[in-house]
Amino acid sequence: MAIGAAVLLRFTGTLLATLIVGFSAIWGAFALWYQTPGGQALKKLSVLLWVGFNLTLMVAFWQGRTAVGLLAFAVAFGGLLIWWQRIAPSNDRIWADDVAQMSSGTVDGNRVTLHNVRNFDWRSITDYTQRWETRHYELDRLNSVDMIMSYWKGPAIAHMLISFGFDDGEHVVFSVEIRREKIESFSEISGFFKEFELSVIASDERDVIRLRTNVRGEDDYLYRLCMPVSAMRSLFLAYIDEANTLVRAPRFYNTITVNCTTLVYHMMKRIVGYLPLNYRLVFSGYLPEYVYRVGGLDQRYSLQELRALGRITDRAKKADRSDTFSADIRQGIPGAH
Repeated sequence: MAIGAAVLLRFTGTLLATLIVGFSAIWGAFALWYQTPGGQALKKLSVLLWVGFNLTLMVAFWQGRTAVGLLAFAVAFGGLLIWWQRIAPSNDRIWADDVAQMSSGTVDGNRVTLHNVRNFDWRSITDYTQRWETRHYELDRLNSVDMIMSYWKGPAIAHMLISFGFDDGEHVVFSVEIRREKIESFSEISGFFKEFELSVIASDERDVIRLRTNVRGEDDYLYRLCMPVSAMRSLFLAYIDEANTLVRAPRFYNTITVNCTTLVYHMMKRIVGYLPLNYRLVFSGYLPEYVYRVGGLDQRYSLQELRALGRITDRAKKADRSDTFSADIRQGIPGAH
C-alpha cells in the first residue's frame, strides 16, 4: 500500500509539473511571438527554441528528473517574466491615421476645451479626409448621456461608445480605442500580449457612428442612460482625466482587463460607488442587459423594446452626412429629443 501511494504521489506531482510548464510554455510562446523584436524569422526562431526547451523539460519530468527540470524552468521562466515586465508602452510610434492624435482636455471653471476631436469624413475604410479639431463645451449645458453599442462580430462582442449631449444639440462621443500602428490590425489574441496601446478618442458623431454603420457595416444601437446631471458631468470629466492621463503616461490595451467597457466601468464605479461585477463586462455585446438591471436605462420599457427603438443603423445610413445627423438617428428613442 505504501509503495502504491508513493507511486501515485510521484505521478500526481509529475503531472502537475507538466501542466504548469505546459501552460506557461504556451503563454511564453505567444509573448515571444508578439514581442520579440525583429522580423518573422527571428520570432519563429525564438518560439521554436522556447517550445523545444519546455518539451525537453517535460520529458525530463517523466524520466524522474522533476526537481532539476523545475529548477531549470524557474530560471528560464523567471528570465522571461523579467523581459516581459521591461516591455513598456509608448506614445512615440508611427500610428494609424484614425488614432494618430490623442484627445485631451482642459477645464476652466464651467468651460471645457477638447483638443484633437476627430471629425473625419469617411468615404471608405481607406479613403477619408482627416480633420482633428479643437472644440469648446459648457458643463452647465450638458443634459444627456447615451450609450451606443456597435456590433461587429456576433451578439456577444460589441464596441461601446459614450455620447454626451448638450442643450444646443451638440454631441461629442468618447471611444476607448486600441492605438495601433500603421502596420498593425486588431485581433483579440494579440490584445492580450502588449500589442496595442490604449487611447481615448473624442469624436464627432458623424465620424465615429457613421464610420461603423455606413462604412464598416456594423449594427448600432443607442440607449439613453438614466443619470443625474451631476453624474453626467462627473463622467464627462472622468473621460477627460483618463485621456489626459494617457497623454502623460501611455498604457497597454488588454482584451479582458483594459478595454472599452472595463475602463468605463471603473470610471462609473468612482462616481456612483458600488457596481456589481458581471460577465457582461467581458462579453460587451450583452452590456445593455447589465445596465438595465442596475437601473441605468428607462424602466418604463422592456429591454427588448429599448433595443428595437434604439436601433440606429438604418437611420444613420439614411442621414449619412446630414447636418442634423445626431437628431436624425435619435428619432423615436425613449428619452431622446
